[in-house]
Amino acid sequence: MALHSVLAADQFRTNEPMRQIDFAVRAKKIFLNARVRFQSETNHPEAAWQFARACFDLGEFAPNDSDRAEVAEMGIAVAKPLVTRQPRLAEAHYYLAMNLGQLARTKSLGALRLVDQMETEFLAAAKLNEKLDHAGPDRNLGTLYLEAPSFGSIGSRSKARQHLRRAVQIAPDYPENRLILTEAYSRWNEQTLAAREFKLLTEGWDLARQKFTGEEWGSNWIDWEKRFQKLKTKFGDASKPGERSKY
Repeated sequence: MALHSVLAADQFRTNEPMRQIDFAVRAKKIFLNARVRFQSETNHPEAAWQFARACFDLGEFAPNDSDRAEVAEMGIAVAKPLVTRQPRLAEAHYYLAMNLGQLARTKSLGALRLVDQMETEFLAAAKLNEKLDHAGPDRNLGTLYLEAPSFGSIGSRSKARQHLRRAVQIAPDYPENRLILTEAYSRWNEQTLAAREFKLLTEGWDLARQKFTGEEWGSNWIDWEKRFQKLKTKFGDASKPGERSKY
């Protein structure tokens, strides 16, 4: 990894608490602006799905389950009627599923019912626009199948593999796609495949930093850097020509 990437990672870790506050403030501002627009343009599809997206984003910074559930339910209340009115609008299905996911995070009982709904909406979004949110429908389907229990729910290694690989095919330069695929291979003890994906991830890391830059990506990079460094500990520095993984 280039020196400036290492320094950037250190800076993210050092300033993370303060930066997270900044990200939360930014998300709240976007949420408020999106709500104002939606309230004045209630029947405008773009205003609706952008407000639903803002609800999900704000939920990422919620301090507790109660606040997360409240804002997720706002997003669901906007996105669900939009799906009915605009069934061929990928964003409507996608952000309904995303907010259902936020709500599921707050529930120990009843979460499995929400998982089924998420699957339905992500599948619909994938059929309508698989490129949405950098292959978001397939990425989230893969994550859903990866994390859900296989007994009594929709968990499936084969489906997770299919959709996570498809996300990388659609948007190979988006860090989250190859990160989660690498993590999945490692979890399944398919370390040769994991090492291969990590090498490809490393090769594109600096270019991704240049492409996905600015305030809107700050929170993502904190998460991505943490996970990248964890994988690097396991698979070594794939950016050095002479260094090979033990796998």
